[in-house]
Amino acid sequence: MFKKILIADRGEIALRIIRTCKDLGIGTVAVYSEADAHASHVLFADEDVCIGPPAGEASYRNVNNIISAAELTNADAIHPGYGPLAENAEFAGVCSSSGIKFIGPPASAIDKMGDKATARSTMDAAGVPIIPGSEEVIANVEEAHVRADEIGYPVRLKASAGGGGRGMRVVNAPEEMEEAWNLARLEARTAFTSDALYMERSINSARHIEVQILGDEHGNVVHVGERECSIQRRHQKLLEESPSPAVDEQLRQRLGEAAVEGAKSIGYASAGTVEFLVDEKLDFYFMEMNTRIQVEHPVSESISGLDLIAEMIRIAWGEPLGYEQRDVPIAGHAIECRINAEDPERNFMPSAGKITALHMPGGPGIRVDSHLYQGYAVPPYYDSLLAKLIASGRDRQQAIARMRRALSEFTIEGVATTIPFHRMLMENEDFLQGNFDTEWVNRSEFGSAVVG
Repeated sequence: MFKKILIADRGEIALRIIRTCKDLGIGTVAVYSEADAHASHVLFADEDVCIGPPAGEASYRNVNNIISAAELTNADAIHPGYGPLAENAEFAGVCSSSGIKFIGPPASAIDKMGDKATARSTMDAAGVPIIPGSEEVIANVEEAHVRADEIGYPVRLKASAGGGGRGMRVVNAPEEMEEAWNLARLEARTAFTSDALYMERSINSARHIEVQILGDEHGNVVHVGERECSIQRRHQKLLEESPSPAVDEQLRQRLGEAAVEGAKSIGYASAGTVEFLVDEKLDFYFMEMNTRIQVEHPVSESISGLDLIAEMIRIAWGEPLGYEQRDVPIAGHAIECRINAEDPERNFMPSAGKITALHMPGGPGIRVDSHLYQGYAVPPYYDSLLAKLIASGRDRQQAIARMRRALSEFTIEGVATTIPFHRMLMENEDFLQGNFDTEWVNRSEFGSAVVG
C-alpha cells in the first residue's frame, strides 16, 4: 500500500482524507496557502508544505508547486480531493510522468467527461439516454437560432467546459437568444477560459438525481445508489439525500445500470458520479459526469457503510473491488445539509471572519464533516463551505427528525451561515412530502421568504 499521500486540497475534504489515511496507516502531507497556515488539515497532517500566497492560482491550482511538494516529502501518491485539480486531466498526466500515483480516474476518462459536448456523445454511444440537443459545440449565435428551432424551445445554453451552473442560460424564445448567448459566453470564458457553448432542450419540473459509482482497474464497476440533489439555489446544491423520495426500485435499477454502463464505456477506475435529470414522467437523461469524489459523498457512505475515500485509495493501488453489485449494502436514509458561510437573509452573500463560538451537534445518527474550530478565521478567498451536517436513520422521517435536532444544536458565531435556511427547510411541507424540483427554491414562497 502507499506509504505517504499528499492531499492537494484544503478545508473539510482535506481533513476527511487525512482521517481515512490514518485509519489505513498511511502517512499524510498537507499543502496550504499562506492564508491557511493555521487550518485544521495542516494541524493534523503528518507533514505540511506551504505552496504559495492566498490566491488559488498561486497555490492550490499551482501544479508545479504541488508536484514539488510531493517530491520534497517523498509522497508516492496525490489525492486531489474535490478541488480545482480533481478533474484536471493534465494534472493527472503530470503526476504519472513524475512517478506519482494520481488517486482518481485515468486522464483519458477525465478528458472525455471534462468537455460536456464530448461527454454527451460518449454516453449516447454507450446507450445512456441523453437530453436532445446539439451534437457539437455551436459556432455562433446564428447557428444557435437554427439549433434551437430544431430542438424546440425552451432550450438551455451550457458551457462545454463548465459545470456548477456557470455559463448556463435558459432561452424561452428566439428574441432572448442573442442576449443569453453573449452572457453565457462571457460567464463561461471567465469561469473556464473557454467560451464554447452547446445546447440542450430545457426540461421543466426536473429533478437532479446522481448515481455514485466505483470502478477498479480490472474493469469492474458498481453503483452505490442514487442521491437526490434538487434542493438548489441558482444551480448550487444546498441539501442532498439518499435515497431520493422520487425514485422507486425499478427506476433505481435503471439509473444504476445506465451509470455503470456509461462508466465502463470510458474505462473508469475510481469513485465518480453520473448525473441525470429526471422529468415528471420519470424518464431520465444524462447531464454530466463528475470524475472525482463529490461534496455530498457522505450520504452514500451512510446508506452503504462504505468508506469511499478508502475505496479510491485501494483502487489506485491496483486492488480489485472485491465485491459485485449484489454485495453492495444499501439501507436506511441519509440527508446532508451544506453549512456555508453565507447569509440567507442577504441573498446568500458570502461571509468571512473569525469563529467566536462553536458547538457541533452529536448523538445517534449524526455526522459532522468540518475543519472548523473556535478562533478559526474563515478566509475570503475560497469556497464558503464550513461544514457538512449528515443525519441518517432507518427511513426519511427519522433522518429528518434527527436533522431537526442537530440543526437546533449547531451553533456558529462570528460569521453568517446557512443554518437558519436549513432549519426552515426542515419544517416546510413541500420538502417533508418530497414535492420539489431543481427550481423549487427559486420560485416557491419558501424560497422567496428566505432569499428575498
